[in-house]
Amino acid sequence: MSAVVIIPARYGSKRFPGKPLALLSGRPLIQHVYERAGRAELVERVVVATDSEEIRRVVLSFGGRAVITSGDHPSGTDRIAEVARGMECGIVVNVQGDEPLVTGGMIDQVVRLLEDEAADMATLLRRIEDPREVFDPNVVKAVFDLQGFALYFSRAPIPFYREDLSGIRYGEGMRTISPEMEFYKHIGIYSYRRDVLLRLTGLPESGLEKAEGLEQLRALQNGFRIRVGLTEVDTIGVDTPEDLKRVEEALGG
Repeated sequence: MSAVVIIPARYGSKRFPGKPLALLSGRPLIQHVYERAGRAELVERVVVATDSEEIRRVVLSFGGRAVITSGDHPSGTDRIAEVARGMECGIVVNVQGDEPLVTGGMIDQVVRLLEDEAADMATLLRRIEDPREVFDPNVVKAVFDLQGFALYFSRAPIPFYREDLSGIRYGEGMRTISPEMEFYKHIGIYSYRRDVLLRLTGLPESGLEKAEGLEQLRALQNGFRIRVGLTEVDTIGVDTPEDLKRVEEALGG
């Protein structure tokens, strides 16, 4: 099936207004994301979905494609769905506009996961190595079944090892996770079958989604099956100006 990448890019971030236009190594953040997405081999095109004419002009200036969307969307998923309605494609990949370390290989991986006909959508997980992330509510954890489908996503530490939480040690010289304990964090890139994306965004916010503040729980509560794949790639999402510095360091800047 044909696949497209749609990058939602909102100007009015509460913590970092104008974030997509912030400079990273001399280029706008959105340009880094766009160009990296363009390295994927299994997508036909990359489009930015934005509520900002300024962002659209910048994308066009570096040779990219951009579409103006409504400013009333409650989420990036709703924003990409507006664009997807006007496209003919089989798969839509949602790459967040604040993920400048995303790779073409990651995008190709979530596209390939939808070769499983039982999957409605797909995403990536990475095994947690830093024990601080286990209890960090900003790091979303996930558990999955033996067939590779997500069971649940949470900001809480899941699974809960009730017999031996001492296996996670903190303190000077003791930042380790016991090898027997497996925690996986969610990497926020999704692929959807186009019809699933349109159906999903037409559904009301679910109870678990409200409780955890996680959109993917709407999909699980409504019976959609999310195929997960494991990646060794770790990304850094840009939520604050300080995160830009971390990405600069990761890029060797």
